[in-house]
Amino acid sequence: MSVYIQSLTLSHFRSHRRTQIAFDGRPVALSGPNGAGKTNVLEAVSLLSPGRGLRRAASDDLSRKPELLGWKIIAELSTPNGARNIQTWAESGQSRQVRIDDKAAPQVALAALLGMVWLTPAMDRLWLEGAEGRRRFLDRMVLSFRPEHAAQVLTYEKSMRERNKLLRDGVGDGAWYSALEAQMAQAGAQISANRRAVIANLATHADHDSPFPVADLMLDCSAPQDEGELARALADGRRQDMAAGRSLTGPHRADLRAIWAAKGMEAAQCSTGEQKAMLISLILSNARALASTGTVPLLLLDEVAAHLDADRRAALYDAICSLHVQAFMTGTGRELFSDLGARAQHFSVTDADGRSHLVESTS
Repeated sequence: MSVYIQSLTLSHFRSHRRTQIAFDGRPVALSGPNGAGKTNVLEAVSLLSPGRGLRRAASDDLSRKPELLGWKIIAELSTPNGARNIQTWAESGQSRQVRIDDKAAPQVALAALLGMVWLTPAMDRLWLEGAEGRRRFLDRMVLSFRPEHAAQVLTYEKSMRERNKLLRDGVGDGAWYSALEAQMAQAGAQISANRRAVIANLATHADHDSPFPVADLMLDCSAPQDEGELARALADGRRQDMAAGRSLTGPHRADLRAIWAAKGMEAAQCSTGEQKAMLISLILSNARALASTGTVPLLLLDEVAAHLDADRRAALYDAICSLHVQAFMTGTGRELFSDLGARAQHFSVTDADGRSHLVESTS
């Protein structure tokens, strides 16, 4: 294992008033009743990466109530080059801050320290709802391979917001548009290239003998992939975009399609259980692909075992352990993780006096 979290401290974060947890690199199983604070631990870990975490919550929503003092997360990492420290926090009404090894850092710098992929119950409908969620899912996987992807997405989105404002304001000066469209085209072409490269990489690391169905992924995007062609398409589309009040061409309009390879069936037509199994298959392909490069991501799997039969649960745990990856998993009962045995750290999570408590179990 190349990088893992050694310790995690949560201060006034969600239901955790003050929680300190030590880890040894094994998978982590958190069990307890609904509302005890299990998912809050996973959310805290997810905030050790760029963005708004696995719930996409606003910063003030993360602060423990009723105090609303702000929140803080501290993580000590074990890496091949020694220990690293991450601190991220936000005071009430303020934006999120990051420090790495006691030095202020932008959020995008986190991607170079920890690759991270997650699966939550809210994603069970990933293939049935809007394309935005599927793009985020894909970009999270891309980020685990290419940390620079976060900065490219931010550059593209910032330039697009500025272009959209010009469109809504009816600005006709072509020079303003050309500068922004050049930035969008440069970042957009790289975003599309990153996405397609990772989709191809995942396909080569799919396990067709696994009980989890393999999904063939396709990027559905009508925008030009070449930087120059994308810039010309944006310029040619200004009149139409002005009428719409937004940019109608680019990687922000892409969609991710998945087809169950063995049956040739679109993911959206599969049962809920089959869709969940395909998502797990993709997460494991992601981890195997990264392992082939000498690293593995952290896996955050919220309530992952709830709708799996015993054979698939055992297969999932075997796959995680064979990859030597630090996975954080939640479930309502310890029995859901019995197949892991001593291969994982087990924690019981309870809620008492209005705050979460974690106790490690060794039996």
